[in-house]
Parts: sequence; structure tokens; C-alpha cells
Amino acid sequence: MLPSLLFKINQNQLALEAAIMELTLWVEQRGSGDVAENVRGALQAINRDEEFINITLAMLMAPE
Repeated sequence: MLPSLLFKINQNQLALEAAIMELTLWVEQRGSGDVAENVRGALQAINRDEEFINITLAMLMAPE
């Protein structure tokens, strides 16, 4: 059950990242490039860790 929970949490995190990126583009189009760049920097952690999270979840969800 824990792997399924972690999978859902990860999916929610990725959905939030996508929504935040949409807002970032909107902010950038209105002239706030510095704010947009700061947000992109903060979101890099999600991108950086995504592969590790996916591999770990796959291992946890694999039948033994």
C-alpha cells in the first residue's frame, strides 16, 4: 500500500509542477522575468529528483 501512496503523491507533485509552470509563463509574459526565473530555479529540484523517484517507485511496486 505504501508504494501506491508514494506513487499518487509523486503524481500530485508533477501536476503541481505543471500548474506552477503555466503560471510562471503567464507571469513572464507580463514582464516579471525575474520572478519567473526564480520559480524555475525552485522547480529544478523536482526535475532533478524525478528520475530517482520513478526508479525507486518502480522497484517498490515490482512484484517480489
